[in-house]
Amino acid sequence: MKPGPADDAALPQALAIPPDFNAAHDLIDRNLRAGRAGKLAYIDDAGRYTYGDLADRVDRFSAALRRLGLHQEQRILLCLQDTIDFPTAFLGAIKAGVVPVAVNTLLKAPDYAYMLHDSRAIALVVSSALLGEFSGLLGRSPFLKHVIVAGTGPAADGCLAMPTLLAEPADRAGPAATLRDEACFWLYSSGSTGAPKGTVHVHSSLLETAVLYGQSVLGIGEKDRMFSAAKLFFAYGLGNSLSFPLSVGATTVLMAERPSPQSVLARLRGLAPTIFCGVPTLYAALLASEMPPRSELHLRRCTSAGEALPADILRRWRDATGVDILDGIGSTEMLHIFISNRPGEVRPGTVGKPVPGYEARICDDSGAPVTPGETGDLYVRGPSAAKFYWNQRDRSRATFQGHWTRTGDKFFTDPDGNYVFAGRSDDMLKVGGIYVSPIEVEAALVAHPAVLEAAVVGRDDEEQLVKPFAYVVLAPGQRPSAELARELQSFIKERLAPYKYPRWVEFVTELPKTATGKIQRFKLRHRPASGPLDP
Repeated sequence: MKPGPADDAALPQALAIPPDFNAAHDLIDRNLRAGRAGKLAYIDDAGRYTYGDLADRVDRFSAALRRLGLHQEQRILLCLQDTIDFPTAFLGAIKAGVVPVAVNTLLKAPDYAYMLHDSRAIALVVSSALLGEFSGLLGRSPFLKHVIVAGTGPAADGCLAMPTLLAEPADRAGPAATLRDEACFWLYSSGSTGAPKGTVHVHSSLLETAVLYGQSVLGIGEKDRMFSAAKLFFAYGLGNSLSFPLSVGATTVLMAERPSPQSVLARLRGLAPTIFCGVPTLYAALLASEMPPRSELHLRRCTSAGEALPADILRRWRDATGVDILDGIGSTEMLHIFISNRPGEVRPGTVGKPVPGYEARICDDSGAPVTPGETGDLYVRGPSAAKFYWNQRDRSRATFQGHWTRTGDKFFTDPDGNYVFAGRSDDMLKVGGIYVSPIEVEAALVAHPAVLEAAVVGRDDEEQLVKPFAYVVLAPGQRPSAELARELQSFIKERLAPYKYPRWVEFVTELPKTATGKIQRFKLRHRPASGPLDP
């Protein structure tokens, strides 16, 4: 049996959100009613915008969609860089009852063709810098009627310019008559395990995650300045840079370019964010660069998600900045983090305990709870679970099981009840009949000073038995060699059970990742070995 609704009386407490509810109207109106119209809401690469500016832009975009003939529940695809145009279009669509579908800005034309067709989007809003990937698609979608180009410069032929639409007056119409439980927006899964899925979220989920994690765990407040390296199209970034700060009237820093150590450090120094949200690979890269002295930083809190944060990276970041990283786990299906470390209660190597309002269970293959310390499949339940995957009934049933969501992750708990990530279910290795977590081996490798990043997958040896195979990205200044490969193997043997050490080590310049920083191990599993240093 799987975890199900048998114990509904013990369901986590949800927020008291009225049945008639529009998420965009709530996030904007709460700040205007609090007298924050003149307070700084967003800083992007082009300018600064108050809450009053944001409210006006949202009203104008909402009115533009109505003038174009879009109706409630129709979809609009957003392929937008992190500028003021993203919250404008996202919230403007929601206010009009139109469903925004936020997509990864780093994909290619075939991916966008699939998403346009799958979502049946009536309109596309795209940053001018990204329009090239859509040029061969325009006119081919049977559903797409309008293309709106954001950014400066003239729009391409047949396209509408977002600045022109926003120059038209807002009709000041109230929000669409939406319900807290109806479809509000979609996010496509990041594709770390294959083809993306359209994940449908409801209006109440933005506020629920903002209160339950953003306020209760992260402690964001009106005086904070938020900076998330994770982009807005990613569930993690959407909370960090939109619903969390807007729920309390904080200020948010947006960065259009990809997060390199140089670009991130420039914002950390120059714009003085107090909360920084990153991913493990970025924290590792920042530590490998020239970190500024603590006196140049204003950080009071940092978060990590997307992949398990190695304990060594956490300790080195704390030494460099004096600030802990709150590592947690979330998912596109649950919208944001549902298990997390807490301020003052950080346990390196774990993701902490369930966020208030969420409940987690670790189960075996039959659905029965495992004993503490035993690895199993993680199930979670809480108010922000998605409705379903669009037009994927079987996958929806496999993931959304009554009140429970099957995450596809393997976990176990330590003696104190903290959750420890053991890897994606598809990534687990069985070596000599014993399960091995690639995450555990990777974390041990990253603790070596020569290693910047590592990914471990299973490969058959000469006897067709599965053994760990390590792909290693070296830290700056390090050179690959058979001697270093042997040193890394010995390093692992000293720290982990002997059967867990990588039988092969291959040095690579980079690892395949999603745009959100997750290592795509499924690509490595099918990648031919190119001369591993096998001592």
